[in-house]
Amino acid sequence: MTSRRLSLNTLAAALMGACLLGPAAAQAQEIDTLARIKQTGVIHIGSRDSSIPFSYTPKGSGDPVGFSNDICLKIVDAVKARLGLPALRVQYTLLTSLNRIPLMQNGTVDLDCATTTNSVVRQQQVAFAPSHFVAGITVAVKKDSGINSLADLKGKTVATVAGSTSVQLLRTYKRAEAVDVREISGKDTADAFLLMASGRADAYVLDDVQLAGLIATSPNPGDYRMLRDVVLREEPYGIMFRKNDAAFEALVDETVTGLMKSGEIERLYARWFTQPIPPSNVNLNFPMTDAVREAYRNPSKKGV
Repeated sequence: MTSRRLSLNTLAAALMGACLLGPAAAQAQEIDTLARIKQTGVIHIGSRDSSIPFSYTPKGSGDPVGFSNDICLKIVDAVKARLGLPALRVQYTLLTSLNRIPLMQNGTVDLDCATTTNSVVRQQQVAFAPSHFVAGITVAVKKDSGINSLADLKGKTVATVAGSTSVQLLRTYKRAEAVDVREISGKDTADAFLLMASGRADAYVLDDVQLAGLIATSPNPGDYRMLRDVVLREEPYGIMFRKNDAAFEALVDETVTGLMKSGEIERLYARWFTQPIPPSNVNLNFPMTDAVREAYRNPSKKGV
């Protein structure tokens, strides 16, 4: 299977087009996804470079790997079978939290295969597959920070990822508790972690599983800890695709639900969360939670 990344100029042009058209216009111009894939022989997947273990590039370049990526490759197999295209080519495009929805709407990518939270607000713009993970939004700090609770964040600088739901949750907490917390944003999960690691931020608010991955693969994992008793909200992750595309949605839903009902998704989970993963063979030791087990027993597309 071969792939290539779109150039920065192509991405910029696509994003600008989406902004000029607006969400409604971009949605109105979309064509049937399966028909376009059959015509071009290519399916476009949105990826990340540091969302361990969901979608990331192990050596800093090349095709992504990860739990969400594996699920999307199962969808690719289903598309191959449906369209009779055994040589269907996968083309990856690196997305961020800020550009993922515009580039989905304007047709740059067909599937977003990373860590996008299925929210009611986002459902107005895009569609989601049944949730394949449920994360808890929590806080990571350095062990010597003296921070043990949300109240201890008063007067501190907290890192978040630009365009993530963690930003809104932190701001909601600030308003509700009237706590003075300074915000600083990274462009992606790795960038925001560096803000904390370098001392520019005192804490980092993000999904527990992503924090676990960032800590485990950092140069000094023993320097950090998560506030396990702090959960701002539980959030379901879903594979994202364009709205109003009934045929493609049915195939995606059938594939993801089939993985859950057959038990295959549990094998994929074990591969990425409880076994050594590339590039350094670190084991995240992140057993399946009750919330994730429930998501697999009763597949749902409900957003938060």
